[in-house]
Amino acid sequence: MTETTIRRSLWLACPFNLTAALVFAFPASTVGQQLGLPDDVHPLYSLLVALFVGLFGLVYGWLARRPAIDRSLLALGSIGKLGAFFIAGFLWLAGAVPGVVVIVAFGDLAFAALWLSWLVSTRGQRVA
Repeated sequence: MTETTIRRSLWLACPFNLTAALVFAFPASTVGQQLGLPDDVHPLYSLLVALFVGLFGLVYGWLARRPAIDRSLLALGSIGKLGAFFIAGFLWLAGAVPGVVVIVAFGDLAFAALWLSWLVSTRGQRVA
């Protein structure tokens, strides 16, 4: 896999996260309700989650533009994406969220797998 593929995936992850941030910011919205988000969550929690999910999205766009991809930030993003997938999966298994949440979270899993694969395959190489 090439660095170009990783950059394209980072550009794709940027709006993926920014859209998710909007949904978390407004959990009572139609999309939020379809995803099983509680509509009575305190704004502090929904906005903090939206802030961090959105910040990750902006970092993905920033990484895509950098002359060299920061491997540590990409690893952190991969861990976050894996965490999001596993949380969605565990909550679905517990009956706390509908299956559509896991379907959406498969996007996180795909990004994590792609990025981790690239990080492992380029370990020790100087990547520009």
